Amino acid sequence: MKDVVTDFIKKHQLLLPDTTVLVAVSGGPDSMALLHFFKSIQVEWNLRLIALSVDHQLRGEESKEDLEYVEKMCQEWDIEFIGTSVDVMGYKKNEHIGTQIAARKLRYDFFADQMKHLQADYLAFGHHGDDQAETMLMKMVRSADSRFFSGMPVKREFAGGVIIRPLLCVTKKELENYCQINGIVPRIDPSNASVDYTRNFYRIKVLPLLKSKNGNLHKTIQHLSESLEADEDFLQLEAKKMFKEVVQLEGNPITATFKIDDFVSRASALQRRVYHLILKYLYHNDLPKDLSYVHEEQLLSLLAKDKRNVQIDFPRHLKVEKAYNKLIFYFQEAEKKLPNFHEVLNVPGEVLLPNGNKLIARYQHEFTSQNENTYICLQSDIMLPLHIRTRRDGDRMSWKGLNGSKKLKDIFIDAKIPIQDRNSWPIVTDNNGDILWLVGLKKRDPIPNQKSSSYIQLYYE
Repeated sequence: MKDVVTDFIKKHQLLLPDTTVLVAVSGGPDSMALLHFFKSIQVEWNLRLIALSVDHQLRGEESKEDLEYVEKMCQEWDIEFIGTSVDVMGYKKNEHIGTQIAARKLRYDFFADQMKHLQADYLAFGHHGDDQAETMLMKMVRSADSRFFSGMPVKREFAGGVIIRPLLCVTKKELENYCQINGIVPRIDPSNASVDYTRNFYRIKVLPLLKSKNGNLHKTIQHLSESLEADEDFLQLEAKKMFKEVVQLEGNPITATFKIDDFVSRASALQRRVYHLILKYLYHNDLPKDLSYVHEEQLLSLLAKDKRNVQIDFPRHLKVEKAYNKLIFYFQEAEKKLPNFHEVLNVPGEVLLPNGNKLIARYQHEFTSQNENTYICLQSDIMLPLHIRTRRDGDRMSWKGLNGSKKLKDIFIDAKIPIQDRNSWPIVTDNNGDILWLVGLKKRDPIPNQKSSSYIQLYYE
């Protein structure tokens, strides 16, 4: 394995001699193999090697013991060590974000601080070929945009240095064998065996099926990722040139305009990317969650039609207006009161929402992976039929762990939801009027822990 990784490093020019390398180490087999590999080449490459480890405090004593294990191994291997503990749950609560996002933010903040403080050249991660395959598969399932199909980059700039991933050329099994051969007994996170997490589902359920058809899947996926990344870099460069040549920008009020003839004369691949550059400019890189490929299709359809003076609506009151040979993007001031929306949501069934998205209801016999866009409950705990509506004056909501109830207005404020989005936000209630789900923000009920054949699952898409 050492020769394979070394050749990969040289091929992609990931490392230079006489440099400082920080290695992110969790104590698991991937990062421990990575740390041991760098120790094995330290003298030959004249590297200053420093292990970084983060205790996310998510598994109590086990998390702390992981950190202590890494420190102990660094002492045995004569490697510099810097560890820290971060309050993921506190940060998650304050910022109203998910656990994994909070953990990643705090972890990368620590890495960035150490990169700058130590003036390090590289930060090495233990992501391997199977990780890359999982990443690509998840993106392929979730995204309709080829721009996002490339996987984790082999290297990228970070905090004055470069993040590198030297193990993308090997599999999880090869790393486990490497640990066994070299007498490394890594720490194992028990949550890795749970298919409740999306990535674990792909790792445990999907990837083995694909590998049965292609034993070198990790190499195929890595080659695909690198090819797509190179293609996308070129297309983005050309799109930025087209943006400057075709699009006229105004700052007060903020608008973007282009002549349709000039725009459609360019390659469709560039048209799509310039469209996204326009949106990034107008939304100041804070793209709305409900902005989807449907809006892109609407715009491209509008360009192809002969009709003049047509307008389509985008999130946050962005208007796109076709005026003769021009297309104009501009924001219309939000109306004080939007029309109320209220529909019965049958089970099974679906409702098309005013924003163009859907809410789908189904009966389920077993759990599937959950996220902020899904809701599951026991049929016996609610009164059917379900209703989907927008908010009303005095709306309040309660959930497990909350003493009493809370105004929807305050929930929106806590979640930093823009004022113009609140009146159209979808709310699910049962037939008694009890709010079950403020879609994407709050759920009345936790995931049921009892076995039943009568679950109801809602999907927002």
